[in-house]
Amino acid sequence: MKIKSLKARQDSLAQTEKQLEILSGGIFKDGSLPTFKEKVKSSNLPPVRPTALEILQINVGYMCNQVCSHCHVDAGPDRKEIMTHETMEQILTVLQNNTIKTVDLTGGAPEMHPEFRWFVEEIRKTKVEEIIVRSNLTIILANKKYHDLPEFFAKHKVHVISSLPFYKRGKTDKQRGDGVFDSSIKALQMLNKVGFGIAEGSLELDLVYNPSGAFLPGDQKALELDFKKALKEDFDIEFNQLFSITNLPISRFLDYLIASENYEEYMYSLVEAFNPMAVENVMCTNTISVSWEGFLFDCDFNQMLDLKVDASTTHISEFSTEALSDRNIRLSQHCYGCTAGAGSSCQGSIA
Repeated sequence: MKIKSLKARQDSLAQTEKQLEILSGGIFKDGSLPTFKEKVKSSNLPPVRPTALEILQINVGYMCNQVCSHCHVDAGPDRKEIMTHETMEQILTVLQNNTIKTVDLTGGAPEMHPEFRWFVEEIRKTKVEEIIVRSNLTIILANKKYHDLPEFFAKHKVHVISSLPFYKRGKTDKQRGDGVFDSSIKALQMLNKVGFGIAEGSLELDLVYNPSGAFLPGDQKALELDFKKALKEDFDIEFNQLFSITNLPISRFLDYLIASENYEEYMYSLVEAFNPMAVENVMCTNTISVSWEGFLFDCDFNQMLDLKVDASTTHISEFSTEALSDRNIRLSQHCYGCTAGAGSSCQGSIA
């Protein structure tokens, strides 16, 4: 069901063009911000190039039951874009014919896609070793039809990765909406009950931390210890790992930075925190992102900027491992977010 009006499409493209113009550096008065490519070259590093493809990250649509202030997808209840059955079948064909270790399902809230469960079941029949679902947790409590998601995840050995901005109610609800913290806690308890996140178990439950403002995240390991201590003591909740992710200056977060007059300062902080050791492990080297329309991108951040892969194949229907392995990865100023400090990826710190 491709549901998107012409006007909505035009507005989205106009917004994307505006954000790309901002990221090009035109907003800076003194022109002192080097491009990401220049920064990599001046650090005597080789160009960012693809390695073996390990992860296919699939955005099944922008529908979500939440509207988070930091969301780089600009997802929400009013977004109707979802992946068609035909595109899902094309993805399944790719997974059958290629060796891809991990499928990473994201959205929006991927569970809201009407064919989400069928898709997970079919992926499990392929050669894929790991299925990740990026859940916002609150979807489990949003409607009775989602209440059995923990059991479904357990049955199909899904690796659940969930966003939890903080282990206290105030910061979480400020970033993601009133009542989100309490619903998230209940959902985590439900996941624990069926075996997710338990130290001796095999069902993985990881949490994601994003800063709620215009600053970089703290040390991932220290944050993980704080989260584990607080959630165990206050709610008897366990989880496996905490992933600390830097907010990249695109979409809703970029709008916030500009409106709050923090954009230049934030970009300079990313450049100053540039870590050469993080460059070789950026996620675009071993990941391909698939949009709800089936187009291919170096990462889901490039997807939001409509920067399709620089290759002879740009759609899942014409997928070619050979062509993608020989592509030039498309870089822009938002890439500084992946190399700041300890680095950042969808799997947390990388350096």
